[in-house]
Amino acid sequence: MLASEEYAQPFLPLTGRYGRFRNRAMSWEKSIEELRRRERLAERMGGDEPVSRQKGRGKLTVRERVAFLADPGSFHEIGKIAGRANYDTDEELQDFMASNSVIGRARLNDRPVFILGDDFTVRGGAADASIRGKLFLALKQSQEYRMPLVQLIDGTGGGGSIKMFEQDPRTYIPETPGWEFVVSGMAEVPYVSLGLGPCAGMGAGRLAASHFSVLVKELSQVFVAGPPVTRALGEDVTKEELGGWQIQARNGTVDAVVESEAEAFEAARQFLSYLPSSVHDLPPVLPPNDDPKRKEEELISIVPTDGKTPYKPRKIIAATVDKGSFFEIGEQWGRGIVTGLARIDGHPVGILAGDPFFLDGAWTADVCDKVTRHMDLCSTFHLPVIHFVDCPGFACGVRHETEGVTRKGVRAMAAVYQATVPICAVVIRKAYGLAGSAMFNPSKAKWRYCWPSGDWGSLPMAGGIEAAYRKEILEAEDKEAYLTSLYKRFDAIASPFRTAEAFFAEEIIDPRDTRPLLVDFVHHAWRTLETGRTQFGPRP
Repeated sequence: MLASEEYAQPFLPLTGRYGRFRNRAMSWEKSIEELRRRERLAERMGGDEPVSRQKGRGKLTVRERVAFLADPGSFHEIGKIAGRANYDTDEELQDFMASNSVIGRARLNDRPVFILGDDFTVRGGAADASIRGKLFLALKQSQEYRMPLVQLIDGTGGGGSIKMFEQDPRTYIPETPGWEFVVSGMAEVPYVSLGLGPCAGMGAGRLAASHFSVLVKELSQVFVAGPPVTRALGEDVTKEELGGWQIQARNGTVDAVVESEAEAFEAARQFLSYLPSSVHDLPPVLPPNDDPKRKEEELISIVPTDGKTPYKPRKIIAATVDKGSFFEIGEQWGRGIVTGLARIDGHPVGILAGDPFFLDGAWTADVCDKVTRHMDLCSTFHLPVIHFVDCPGFACGVRHETEGVTRKGVRAMAAVYQATVPICAVVIRKAYGLAGSAMFNPSKAKWRYCWPSGDWGSLPMAGGIEAAYRKEILEAEDKEAYLTSLYKRFDAIASPFRTAEAFFAEEIIDPRDTRPLLVDFVHHAWRTLETGRTQFGPRP
């Protein structure tokens, strides 16, 4: 018999526990029916009662969240029928509980993303109901296939549970399996985390380990451990008192606060619209929708001439970037500086702008942390930066020293000095001391414009004149007249035109020309951008 004839012979039917093969059916239809049955069981999630409780809290289920977030019809779920199954004595499926995470590929604004959603209806997201491989696959596939990762976090996010000891009655030295993928992934693709319920333990860690995070008011909280644990430590507080938005948005743990889950989904879409899918791409450029030569008349008078009265930096941002394109990040914390993303002639950029309404724009410890975080985001994902400078220096005083302003300030300076992307500084008003010098990476060619309202130096003159000339003022016959003459002379010295004479203020411009000049900068900057991993990567 020829070899080909041997392989052409029919296989013998199998018997015993594999009896499903005894009848050589011509189709796998019954197996597909079983697959569909198990899929329907998975769609029950935690069951009618837990799902009803979820709804009663005003929350969507994980599958509803995925449907609202992703482009219609684009979600491809992976591991839908993974979970805990029970079989009867005949090895027939008796009961099934899906795992407490839903993962898969989808599209957001027609761009590929990977979605990882926690299912609070199944054991509150605890580890005894999770399948670790789902988290690992989400982290690895998003990184290796260069897709942003969007996490819908609700519960412990795969964290520990005391009930785990019923299955394995022993303690263990803690490890966090897969965290190495979180760290490496953050240097490769954008991570967006939406807190859509109480986020504790591993869930809190996953939310914080992201480039953009959101909480929903009164619906979601973030804490290392919840109220039952803190009560044992002597703190009897509610979830909201422990880790609600008023705490976590104001200390910088989360970047944005919204009113509803729908707004959280929209915030994720908006944030990702400015970023590339991975560090191996450039940010997406959209067709321009605004006049690149637009000049706003209000800019000529937006900064008060007395040098003291504050102004609103967001008005300057709105007047110079593409209309309606500014997307603020971290509004509730580090309020001495405004950070966010915007478009200039369709090109995505990062924004920094000193806010004189808060300590005159001085860099406090939290402002320094905010600068560091934002500069790292822009360097990682190739976003040129527009820095509207108004900084009187680092904040002074016991409170600020206690909060570590010096250490955090030096770290912020390092983030600016190590920037791998072009930065255009627009000096609006104050620029003093170390913090005032952190406008751009000085190892690269300067690209800086100065408004006539510029006021700069190693230290403010106003407070130093009387100290430096104290003896002369005391000895003067007409102290008031002498002091007036000193101020007049030093006002002249402080003129930005004197600085420009020495080419230290490279260009003093009419504020109304700012937008056209920024459009010019962005087009030049775009020619220099390089893809690939950054030299320094993200800081935790």
